[in-house]
Amino acid sequence: MRNNSAAFGSGAIIGTLGGLIGLGGAEFRLPLLISLFRFRGLEAVVLNKATSLIVVASALPFRTRAVPFAEIHAHWPIILNLLAGSLVGAYAGASWATRLKSETLYKVIAVLLLLIAGVLLFAHSTAAAPAPALTGVYLIVAGVAAGFVIGIVASLLGVAGGEFLIPTLILLFGADVKLAGSLSLAVSLPTMLVGFARYSRDQNFSVLRANWQFMLAMAIGSIVGTFIGGLLLGIVPNSILLPGLAVILVISAMEIWRHE
Repeated sequence: MRNNSAAFGSGAIIGTLGGLIGLGGAEFRLPLLISLFRFRGLEAVVLNKATSLIVVASALPFRTRAVPFAEIHAHWPIILNLLAGSLVGAYAGASWATRLKSETLYKVIAVLLLLIAGVLLFAHSTAAAPAPALTGVYLIVAGVAAGFVIGIVASLLGVAGGEFLIPTLILLFGADVKLAGSLSLAVSLPTMLVGFARYSRDQNFSVLRANWQFMLAMAIGSIVGTFIGGLLLGIVPNSILLPGLAVILVISAMEIWRHE
């Protein structure tokens, strides 16, 4: 089953699902790597992380038509605020994952997928950016704390963390949805690089050398799917789409919890 065609096809489907809600789809890719392609827990996380890196790196330039780099640069204090926590969290999360037993890692992944399902149902229903409730040093501390937690989750799942970053940017910093999507990518990329660097010291990192063509095919498929999902954005109402995607994550979480 681990052939390049299957990797490309599944990547395209996952990318489309993620693109429909403005994400890269890594939260749907990880369960597939474990359940369908039968990679072990940490191997699947490393593969997901490598694929997500490629998808995120390609997504940021694609968004410049909607949100120019100049506008992203103008909000550099927000990016640095979140990075101050997320970089540390990413390293800590990757270090923790390498020490967990496979059985425990499956349970952690299942719980985090359920958490993402809840975020999709509730936080992503936010359409308008409210006025920030915190200011000054309180906002900075909250941003670092949020970034730290997001960094841990991103490393444990091998995801970019946009499902958490976008609601954080909207609710905590008052960013509008389009800007939040681009700022989340600017935070995700260095955060993922730190987690990736930590994983490179683990023996499970060798899964990339053994399956680099598979990973590249899945990454290309994910990029194509993300583009297609972006074109379809708005066709399926969120009142139907988000619960449907949440159900997929809940089912995936149950499968991974029982995985041996």
